[in-house]
Amino acid sequence: MNIGMWLGRMAQQAPERPALYLGRDLVADYGLFHERAARVAGWLIKRGVEPGDRVAIYLSNSPTYLIVLYGIWYAGAVAVPVNAKLHAKEVAYILDHSGTRLCFATPKRVQDLTDAEVGAEIVDITGPDFDEAFATRPVEGPIERAPADLCWLFYTSGTTGRPKGVMITHRMLMAMSLSYQTDVDQVRPEDTALYAAPMSHGAGIYNMIHVRFGARHVCPVSGGFDPVEIFELARGFGNVHMFAAPTMVKRLTEAAKDGAGTGAGLRTIVYAGGPMYQADIIDAVRQFGPIFVQIYGQGECPMGITALSRHDVSDRMHPRWHTRLASVGRAQSAVEVRIAGEGSAEAPPGVQGEIMVRGDVVMPGYWKNEPATAQALRGGWLMTGDVGAMDADGYVTLKDRSKDVIITGGSNVYPREVEEVLQTHPDVREVAVVGRPHADWGEEVVAFVVGEAKEAELDQLCQQNIARFKRPKAYLRLETLPKNNYGKVLKTRLRELLEEQA
Repeated sequence: MNIGMWLGRMAQQAPERPALYLGRDLVADYGLFHERAARVAGWLIKRGVEPGDRVAIYLSNSPTYLIVLYGIWYAGAVAVPVNAKLHAKEVAYILDHSGTRLCFATPKRVQDLTDAEVGAEIVDITGPDFDEAFATRPVEGPIERAPADLCWLFYTSGTTGRPKGVMITHRMLMAMSLSYQTDVDQVRPEDTALYAAPMSHGAGIYNMIHVRFGARHVCPVSGGFDPVEIFELARGFGNVHMFAAPTMVKRLTEAAKDGAGTGAGLRTIVYAGGPMYQADIIDAVRQFGPIFVQIYGQGECPMGITALSRHDVSDRMHPRWHTRLASVGRAQSAVEVRIAGEGSAEAPPGVQGEIMVRGDVVMPGYWKNEPATAQALRGGWLMTGDVGAMDADGYVTLKDRSKDVIITGGSNVYPREVEEVLQTHPDVREVAVVGRPHADWGEEVVAFVVGEAKEAELDQLCQQNIARFKRPKAYLRLETLPKNNYGKVLKTRLRELLEEQA
C-alpha cells in the first residue's frame, strides 16, 4: 500500500496527460513524471537507501520537488519535507533527530548545511550527482509497503522548544486524500493544483489526490505567493485549486480590488493555518464568489479534522450562517471528533473543552518521543490542545489555542523556540514571547525582555539561530515579567499590555 502507486497507475492509464509545469512551461507528462521518479528511486537504492530510511527535501516549490518526493516513496523510503524558510541550524537538528540518510537541497542550502556540519549526505539538485539520478536505471514501480509503514515525517514545532517529528503513514495519507474528495472538493482530470504555499506543508500534502485523478501540477516561477502571478496562471490554466493561509486570501482580495486580476480560473481555494476573520472571508466571497472551503487539521492529523464546505462559506440564506461561518465546519469522513467534557465524558453541545479526534488520519505518535506521544494520544484519541465547542449540528468552533502558538502569515511560531534563543544572551534575565495582532500577517512575534541586552544584539542572535519569520518584530522592555503565585509567566497579562499600548 505505497501511496506512490497512484502515480504509477496514472502513468499507466494516461502517460501523455500533462503533469508538471513551471509557470506555463510543461516540464513532464505523467509518463515522464513516473519515469523520473522511478530513476530517482533506483539511484537512491544504488546509494544504499533502504525501505524505511529517511530522505529529506530542503527545497522551495518546483516540479523537481514532486519528482524527488515520489522517488523517495518509490524507493520505499520516508520523506522528511523541511520548511525551506528554516535556518540551517534548525534543519540540522531535524536531519540529526530523524536519522536522515540523504538530503536534497539547492546550492545555497547545500553550503548552509555544510557550514552547519550536518551528518547526512547533502545532494545538490543542480549538481552532477542529481544528473546521475536521471541516468540511473528506473525501478519497475513503487516498493511494496504496509499501510502502517511511515512515508512522511513531518516536523512541527512544539512548546518544549524542539520540533517534534509527526509520524505519517501511507494509510493516513490515503485516508486524508480520499476525505478531500468526499468532504472538501471534487478533483477532476481537467483540474490544476497551483502550489503558491510551501509544498513541505499543507499545499504539498494535497498533491496525492490530484495525482490520483491526473490533474496538472503548477509551480509559480517566483517559487512563492504573488497575487498577480496567481491571477495570470489561473486565467491561463483554468479550474485551479490552491491551498492558502488566511493572510494570503486577504492579499488576493486586496489585489483584485486594486485591479490586479479578477480571479477568473480559480475553482477552489482551501484556507487554513490560522484564524480567518469573518470580515475578510465575507469580503473574499463577495469578490471571487463561492470558491472557498475551510479545513481544520494539525500535523498530527494532517488536513483531516473538520471541513467547512463552499456552500457553508458562501451561504447567506441560512438563519445561522454567521455562526457557521465562524466555525471550522464538521468532522471529515475518516475521523470522529469530540469535545472533552468533565472526566472522560463528552461535552454537551455548546460547552467548551479540548478538541479530540480519532481515526485513520491520526498519527501513531511522535518520532523518538514517547513522553510527547503519551501526552497527545490518550485512549485512542488525539488531544489537539485546541479549545473549542461543537453545536447540535456538529459544527466545531475554535475558542482558543492552548499551546500559545503564534500564527504569522500561515506559519507556526512557538514562543519557547524564540525564548530559548534569546535566553542565551548574557544580558537577558527573563524573556517571554507572545503574538500581537497584525493586519496583514494575522499575528507578529513580540518579545518582552528583562535585562540590558541591546535590540540589535538580540536580533543578530535570532538571525544566527532561527528562521527569519520567527524573529521578533519588536523587543519591549520590562523591569520584571508578570507572574502568578507559582512563578509562571502570565502571558495573558502581556497580551493585555499590548492591547493597552495599541
